[in-house]
Amino acid sequence: MTYHAARRPNQGIDWMLISLVLALMLVGLLAVYSTTAGEGSRFFDLTQMHGRQMIWILISLVVAGIIVLMDSKVFTVFAYPVYALMMLLLILVFVYGITVRGDTNWLALGPVRIQPSEFAKFATALALAKLMGSQNFNIRKLSMQVAALLILGLPAVLVLLQGDAGSAIVFASFALVLYRFGMSPFYMLAVFLFLLLTLLTIVVNQTTLILILFGLGALVIFLFRKNKSLTLTTILTLLLSLGYVFASHYVFEYLLEPHQQDRIRVLLGQQASAQDADYNVRQSKIAIGSGGFWGKGFLQGTLTRYNFVPEQSTDFIFCTIGEEFGFWGSTLLLLLFLATILRIIYLAQRQRSRFSMIYAYCVAAVLFFHVVINIGMTIGLMPVIGIPLPYVSYGGSSLVSFTILVFILIKLDGDRLAILR
Repeated sequence: MTYHAARRPNQGIDWMLISLVLALMLVGLLAVYSTTAGEGSRFFDLTQMHGRQMIWILISLVVAGIIVLMDSKVFTVFAYPVYALMMLLLILVFVYGITVRGDTNWLALGPVRIQPSEFAKFATALALAKLMGSQNFNIRKLSMQVAALLILGLPAVLVLLQGDAGSAIVFASFALVLYRFGMSPFYMLAVFLFLLLTLLTIVVNQTTLILILFGLGALVIFLFRKNKSLTLTTILTLLLSLGYVFASHYVFEYLLEPHQQDRIRVLLGQQASAQDADYNVRQSKIAIGSGGFWGKGFLQGTLTRYNFVPEQSTDFIFCTIGEEFGFWGSTLLLLLFLATILRIIYLAQRQRSRFSMIYAYCVAAVLFFHVVINIGMTIGLMPVIGIPLPYVSYGGSSLVSFTILVFILIKLDGDRLAILR
């Protein structure tokens, strides 16, 4: 990208997107306060969870201010080094990782604990935008496709090996960006078929599934035996499918924790190995349903106040809003997220640099995945895989990482008028 000789930084800061982000932060703070405040709790009590969330909001705003004051060229120049640093942190988790709430995917930096998988999302977005934004990038070339898939696949594999299946799935959101910028729909179809094969690996006996695949492959080869190209393609597809079945079975049986396996089995209508494996989802749906249309009122949610829903300040924060503010409050929150994502897409469309445009679509894709999966699991439409609701769930790493993710876009958009086409 080329800049004017005398450019004015931040000449187009998008205050609408900033306002939407601040509104989500406020909703999150009030929701966390509602779930954690006891009798006589003070709103500005920094020893409570909502007080710590307030501190993280202030830290996030300071980080946002620093990003806005930086030169936007920093993000293009250091996209790959930032990505490499985050991959290094993900690798260090295997050596120096500490356990928080049963998950060993945290690092201790002095008194502060961070979750590298959260920060890897904005780093991956920067690296993918850097690759796809280069002038010689052509999505139709196989080498370019492999490079793009490696950038988003490496952190996904590292996070999955840490046992954090939820965060690993979020990296699949970047595939939407690849599709948006010209990747063949064949890959999207392949992803759908692999997802279907994954589900079959769980619900169908492995030996039976292998026999079915062999039978289908033999039938296609027999019917089209005169077409050598199709026969070869069928054989390769069969071998790939068999390998994927074994890999999926291994991941499900040996990499996922027992409680994660039970959550998936419950979603698929299978018998879980532990009793009350669907307890979280049942309590969440009861809480949301009990809110009715208008809700029970702020701080009046009985299931919320008495901790009937586990992790209600983090993964299940949406059920708190549903119980206290009902259908109308939940709808307003969804509209707020929708407005935020649509605004980001609008910003993407007005970018003058390809790097900024691709990065903006990455931001929209990540937020979309988080919102859909988090709310989907609280109402029983998704497996409980433990990912936060952006800006609303309690947690310093997620709050700061989402702030970095969005405010890099705000900075890039603020300098868009200084870029020559």
